[in-house]
Amino acid sequence: MALFLGVFALSTSAIFVKLADAPATITAFYRMLFAAVMLLPFLLVNKKNRQALRLLSKKQWGLGLLSGVFLAAHYVLWFESLNYTSVASSTVIVTLQPLFSLVGGYFLFKERFSKGAITGCLIAIAGSIVIGWQDFQISGQALFGDILAFIAAGIITAYFFIGQHVRKRLSLIPYSVIGYGSSTLLLGVFAVSQQTPFFNYSVPTWWSFIGLAFIATILGQTIFNWLLKWLSTSIISMSILGETIGTCILAYFILDEVISLQQGMGIALILIGLALFLLQQRNKE
Repeated sequence: MALFLGVFALSTSAIFVKLADAPATITAFYRMLFAAVMLLPFLLVNKKNRQALRLLSKKQWGLGLLSGVFLAAHYVLWFESLNYTSVASSTVIVTLQPLFSLVGGYFLFKERFSKGAITGCLIAIAGSIVIGWQDFQISGQALFGDILAFIAAGIITAYFFIGQHVRKRLSLIPYSVIGYGSSTLLLGVFAVSQQTPFFNYSVPTWWSFIGLAFIATILGQTIFNWLLKWLSTSIISMSILGETIGTCILAYFILDEVISLQQGMGIALILIGLALFLLQQRNKE
């Protein structure tokens, strides 16, 4: 249930980004900043969390900071890809995370997947491609954007692999605050280098920043960080494919966007693929 809640919360991300009238880098910056600020009281007030932070080894600090670097790099590359290719094709390519997680899980964590699980993964990915197929572009510029999105998919998978390793021994709040905080710092430096203004945005935009921080990040990303103590990156990455479904449904109700027959077919394929993959993994365990 927590996994599905996280996926649904993450589905609001694209909606809030679309409602926010601000550059992508600033949107990502405030998303991470507000999320870190929201979690900070739980770090400072809770004695157990403070103690866990004090007892962090150099390796844990390094991996925590590295997770923030990967998170910031993911946002920068993904948002930059949107300047060269379509939103749909970029989003579809970014959700190819399971391809990286299956390979990484096999070599890094000795995970083994049944033929049924792999088939379910491929069906779900095919559903994601069906949803965005009509928006794929063929040009040198679009190809560059697609490559950036593909690299972003690999980087966010690396972020989850770090979490899968670190969360076995490190509490959720210290890990998340370190990652979100370092990500905020890097995104801020990038925004300054691009001479992007940090202020003078509308009230609805600021509310969108808060929505991204609380709903998409605290109730979405942070729940995934929490689940990494028990679930593998492969399962998390596969479940994130459901974000496409949630975004389509929310866009229908909030943005009055129509769900086409092609999108409906893609949603059906994703649901079938996810069900097959998760049932196969559950039977295996």
